[in-house]
Amino acid sequence: MSVPAHTKTHPVADELARLLFEGADRERVHGTWRRLVRGREFAYRAELSPQERTALSYERLRLLNERVGDPVELAADPYRLAGLHEWTGPVDGGLTTLASIHYNLFLGSVLDHDGGRDRDLSPFTSLRSTGTFLCTELEHGNDVASMETVAVFDRATGGFRLTTPTEGAQKFMPNTSLTGGPKTAVVAARLLVDGEDRGTFLFLTPLSDESGHLPGVRVRPLPQRTGTPVDHCLTSFDGVWLPREALLEAEHGRLSTDGTLTSSLGNRRKRLLRSINRVTMGKLCMSAGTLGMSRAALTIAVRYAHSRLLAGPKAGERIPLASHRSHHGRLLHALATAYAMTFLHRSTVRRFAAHAEEERAEVEREVAVAKGWITWQARAITTECRERCGAQGLFPANGLADLPLNVEGGITAEGDNLVIWVKAASEMIFGHEVPRRGGARGADASDAAIEGVNSAQATGSSDFTSSTGSTGSADSTGREITELSFLRDLLADVERIWQDRARAALRAGPSGDPVGRWNVTSDAALEMVSAHARLRAADAFLAAIAQTADPRAGQLMRNLCRLFLLRQLGPHTGDLLAEGRLTADHVRGLPKAVDIVLGDLAPHLMTLVDAFDLPAEVLSSIPIASGGSVGGGSVGGADVSDDLVGATR
Repeated sequence: MSVPAHTKTHPVADELARLLFEGADRERVHGTWRRLVRGREFAYRAELSPQERTALSYERLRLLNERVGDPVELAADPYRLAGLHEWTGPVDGGLTTLASIHYNLFLGSVLDHDGGRDRDLSPFTSLRSTGTFLCTELEHGNDVASMETVAVFDRATGGFRLTTPTEGAQKFMPNTSLTGGPKTAVVAARLLVDGEDRGTFLFLTPLSDESGHLPGVRVRPLPQRTGTPVDHCLTSFDGVWLPREALLEAEHGRLSTDGTLTSSLGNRRKRLLRSINRVTMGKLCMSAGTLGMSRAALTIAVRYAHSRLLAGPKAGERIPLASHRSHHGRLLHALATAYAMTFLHRSTVRRFAAHAEEERAEVEREVAVAKGWITWQARAITTECRERCGAQGLFPANGLADLPLNVEGGITAEGDNLVIWVKAASEMIFGHEVPRRGGARGADASDAAIEGVNSAQATGSSDFTSSTGSTGSADSTGREITELSFLRDLLADVERIWQDRARAALRAGPSGDPVGRWNVTSDAALEMVSAHARLRAADAFLAAIAQTADPRAGQLMRNLCRLFLLRQLGPHTGDLLAEGRLTADHVRGLPKAVDIVLGDLAPHLMTLVDAFDLPAEVLSSIPIASGGSVGGGSVGGADVSDDLVGATR
């Protein structure tokens, strides 16, 4: 039994894809990038050295730029920008990094400041000069407010002198080598006027031309890191002169010709955050890239599970690896999470794209929370998929080996996950209220959406409860452990429990010791953030279910969402039981509920990954995704003994 490179998509998979990929906006947001990665130029090339792979990523960036349309419009469109990362992430992590830096951090930062559209941007839109972004320093990563690089206002010329005052102030790991051609940077530096620190601003800084690095610009390559190679370097400046127009200005900071700074914001920290505001969109880009990697990993692993044949229970019988619950159960849990991640990302991008100025702080926090949860789940999913493909998963040609390593970059980029979650946690202890039962359920999942899901269950439309019966006893309100709205409300209870614990810990912490008070609070506060992320994902999932037009797709969506929620609640049953939200019968029935929904979903594994819509050309270039293996031949033709079934696969 082999899996062809591509089969005609089932109508149910088409409907699932519509829900996953922006509905009516699917072609505009995803079409260009999906067609791009189908090209032979994007196939994996095993023979290349790390340096050659980096050069290839720059070549692909130019191919991408030819398809972009207007790069200025792309930089201003959160939907297409995120979509770009979803499709390039699985095929070239280096390209994804370069594109994110050039279009979002560099070009986007220039456009977000005064005069961005009045500048001559043609060197950057044509890629005659590739843009890069220099913010973090060797000794100042997440604490960018402490950066040391300075741009000294030169009254004689009206320009600035850009200087790296210490070794620790070297800009750490931007792509500033000569690979890929000339580079121009947006550099974050402290503006000094007559010795007074006016805060951190961005400066447009040419780094290199066709002849090499410019005078005063020092670039040293860093050692090779894990994942797809990029030309990361240490970069410093020795009194590099910049003209007056190099300063990127806006309402948060403008410098007059006499050196007077005017600002709509009251302190230097706020000016810094506004200057580097593109990092927020960068979080959406990083999570989008890892989201695409997760869906690709699942597609490869599921297809391999159906083509890899093992010894069956009868003599001479061969059965697919996918037949085993120990195998397909893990993939289904990962699939349910990947769907939830996708719907959470969609809802977060929508909110970011439409937010009002007064919502900025909350939206930026939600973006940070989503980025942390999505990228951490991507690590777990890509690692699981690699393992489920056994030794074949270790070969980069099979499309899996590089993915977990590339996800690690997304976890750290645009704000290390733990750090940005700690910040969110500190704000959410008292600055956020978990909606009470029967109250609002978030930006995307309204009561009406959940009621629509419950109505489908009540009518017995091929749903879990109608086809298998109840697996848990009703609590005092008559609710079942299999009821989606009940499961959703239980997850809200989990967030509320941990918020209450964090509040109590903070109030009871050691007086006069801020670090000590936070230390006794942080674990509960971070658990609260985790529950909040999962609740938002569940709400986005439920909202997508309410939009389902095909009853069969609706059944799969409800079961996937149910599986996701049951998995999230498993570790918290003790707390929910203690709080009276679950009964003992609910807790006893939960494992059986999980097992039944896994059984219902197992026959639909291929449909669920077909909805991820990976191009046939991409799948056919991956041996184990198209019925083959590294080393040649069909993966179903290997003779695997019973003793090795669970070991080598």
